[in-house]
Amino acid sequence: MKKLSILLAAGSLTLFACSKDDNNGGNPNEDFNTMKTTVLVDFATKTGLPGYSNLKDKATTLNNAITALNSSATDANLTAAQAAWRDMRSTWEQCEGYLFGPVEDDNYDPNMDTWPVDYVQMDSLLASSNALQLTDIENLSTLSLRGYHPIEYVLWGKDGKRTAASITARQKQYITSLSLDLKNICTALYTSWAPEGGNYASKVQTAGSGSTVFAKKQEAYIAIVDGLIGICDEVGSGKMKEPFDAQDPQIVESPFSGNSAIDFKNNITGAYNVYTCKFLGNEGTGLNKLVAMKNISLDNEIQQKFQAAIASFNSITVPYEQAILTQKVQCQNTMNAINDLKATLEEKLKPFIITNITD
Repeated sequence: MKKLSILLAAGSLTLFACSKDDNNGGNPNEDFNTMKTTVLVDFATKTGLPGYSNLKDKATTLNNAITALNSSATDANLTAAQAAWRDMRSTWEQCEGYLFGPVEDDNYDPNMDTWPVDYVQMDSLLASSNALQLTDIENLSTLSLRGYHPIEYVLWGKDGKRTAASITARQKQYITSLSLDLKNICTALYTSWAPEGGNYASKVQTAGSGSTVFAKKQEAYIAIVDGLIGICDEVGSGKMKEPFDAQDPQIVESPFSGNSAIDFKNNITGAYNVYTCKFLGNEGTGLNKLVAMKNISLDNEIQQKFQAAIASFNSITVPYEQAILTQKVQCQNTMNAINDLKATLEEKLKPFIITNITD
């Protein structure tokens, strides 16, 4: 997620780990070496690629819902479009748990998730006679006029009380083209990872054994761990802290829909999915099992801190743009939990990777 100018309800989570004794007399080093490859393969095929596939599908659903709203501006169609937007955000925020590779290298992230919306330029664009077809959206120089947040602004209105009848024809045209642009970006992002496309998934899987991106396995692991650290930093020190410190609801990430705290929670859930190799029913051999094989207490600590950070959002019971004004203690406690998790990932997990994955 890129910020202009500056840059699941948590269910019970089960701890599990394996120890050296789980080898039944086998060679633990041999098992660890085998698992180093398995974790990368499973991350790519059971978390990374499925996440982007799901995102692509939800982008299509959103585009269809907005197209229906454009054709028939009923409150039912508006509600359906709002639900599709929220549903897509849930997947995208979880995918931000692994912001490396094409999503950053090819600028997919900033082209669809720059915030906050520049109201002045958006109002100027809508008031102009400029064309608002797909190619016009693709050529916009102000990134915050593309992607999720101008769609959110039109679907909910600045006060969050949008009615279908209040959406102008030009606004409908704008978000229809925006949603098609978003669909195309997400399709390209998925294709960049897919075997039939750029096959970035294979470049992760073959790290240290022919990958054109990662000469060593360690490099792939560091990219994954840096992604976990990065999203914790972005949420705890950016998305949450900046509006909290400024006491400014207008710079909260998703203020029109009231979805911000859900976004943030999904960011940390997505990072936990990466650590445990899970996504929407897919489950594989995660980094947690690799860590537990050498240091089960570290795995337990990391999992406990993930759980604490995710659960801490339950105490924020109003939209974040309100919470920064009325639930300051709860907001601070959540930021503390996320920063505590980040410190463990940075100070313990990353050194573990550097020490134990040397090929």
